[in-house]
Amino acid sequence: MLQFRVDKDTCIQCGECAKDCPYMVIEMGEDGFPRSIADREALCIQCQHCLAICKPGSLSILGKDPSDSLPLKGALPDAGQMERLIMGRRSVRRYKDEPVDPEVIARMLEVTAHAPTGVNSRGVLFTVIDDPTIMTKVRARTMGGLRKAIDGGTLPEKLNFFEGFVNLWEQKGVDVLFRGAPHLLIASAPAGAPSPEADCHIALTNFELLAASMGLGALWDGLFKWALTAILPEMKVELGIPEDHLVGYAMIFGKPAVKYHRTVQRSGARVNRVTAI
Repeated sequence: MLQFRVDKDTCIQCGECAKDCPYMVIEMGEDGFPRSIADREALCIQCQHCLAICKPGSLSILGKDPSDSLPLKGALPDAGQMERLIMGRRSVRRYKDEPVDPEVIARMLEVTAHAPTGVNSRGVLFTVIDDPTIMTKVRARTMGGLRKAIDGGTLPEKLNFFEGFVNLWEQKGVDVLFRGAPHLLIASAPAGAPSPEADCHIALTNFELLAASMGLGALWDGLFKWALTAILPEMKVELGIPEDHLVGYAMIFGKPAVKYHRTVQRSGARVNRVTAI
């Protein structure tokens, strides 16, 4: 049930909700007010565009109260601030031995869950380690599993560089895989979703930018992602990641032990500008 409701006392009959519905589930009735089309309700992808676009907050769908949504006017960063955030974001490889408050992490994930997904499937699962003691165990489990693969000759040839990383860890305590970060985040999604890998990447990108805005650091951890998916797939089960999920990527994060003071200077975007076809 869509639970599509319109407050006719406040609705201004602008028709924006009907115009913006991606699957044309809404139409303007003969009385001038919006209504859902019964035989198209099953097509609704629950994007809530109709709720978001209603200026007076007269429309409710899926039992949502528009007054519970956050207003946007005057609350968004300006273009200059977004430029600084995007250009000033750095891949952080040094972390303080100090955890982020679990409640802060939980809120970050709630916000990140608003990231777009293919056909609004919203199937991204965030597997997070917010307890540093668990992170220590995951680090040890990963390094031990890699050592076993190395000694057992099961390490894929194209990933034989992991032997050097394991040696560094065992001989000098140098953690190349996790960089000593106190937290780990893995984004996965059902393999049968419309765009599982892209959905995970978009979500993690949003998480990273949110982290940067909060003074936290993050790093896309391709090494652990490779270890998890190509060498130690049994760890997916141990971490509680569903068997039918595709692991999009992994990210380490925490309070940075480094501070950057300015943006870097790139040579410019590579652009293929189409002027005729």
